[in-house]
Amino acid sequence: MAIMSDRWIRRMATEHGMIEPFVEAQKREGTISYGLSSYGYDARVSPQFKIFTNVNSATVDPKAFSSESFVDRETDVCIIPPNSFALASTVEYFRIPRDVLVICLGKSTYARCGIIVNVTPLEPEWEGHVTLEFSNTTPLPARVYANEGACQFLFLQGNEPCEVSYKDRAGKYMGQRGVTLPRL
Repeated sequence: MAIMSDRWIRRMATEHGMIEPFVEAQKREGTISYGLSSYGYDARVSPQFKIFTNVNSATVDPKAFSSESFVDRETDVCIIPPNSFALASTVEYFRIPRDVLVICLGKSTYARCGIIVNVTPLEPEWEGHVTLEFSNTTPLPARVYANEGACQFLFLQGNEPCEVSYKDRAGKYMGQRGVTLPRL
C-alpha cells in the first residue's frame, strides 16, 4: 500500500468527484486549517451537532441506540460537556475508489486540547458524509468550531482492487448524509 500525494488527491477530487466540495490548498487564516495537504486532506466539521446527554438516563447500546441520548444543535461553536462527546459530520462528501482505503486522524490543534476525533476507516467504494465523534477527555467544557478543520484523511492505495467492496456488500452506512447514528 502506498500513501497518496497531493497531486493524486487533487486529480481524484477534481476529475472524479472523490471530495466535494474540494478545497485546493490549506486554508488557515484565523481558523483551524483545512483543505489539501502534502499527503492528505483536512476535512471540515459541519454546523450540525448531536451532543451526548444523560437527561433521560439512557443506556448506550450499539445494538439498540436511542436518539434520546443526544441534544441536537446547529451552531458555529459546539460546546461539549466535560468527559462527554458529540457527533457531527464532515462538510465534504467523499466517494472512495475501489482500490483505496482511507484512514482518519484528528487534528493536532484539537488533540493538544484533550479533544479526540474518532472515525473508522473509509472502505473501498464507500461514499457519504463522514460521521465524526469528538470526545472531550477533559474535566472542562470544550469547543469545536464548525466549518473549520476537524481531521485529516490519508488515502492508501492497495496493490490491486479488492474482490468485494463496501458498495458490493451494500454496507449500511452507504450514501449517508449528515450525522448518522449507529445502525444494526
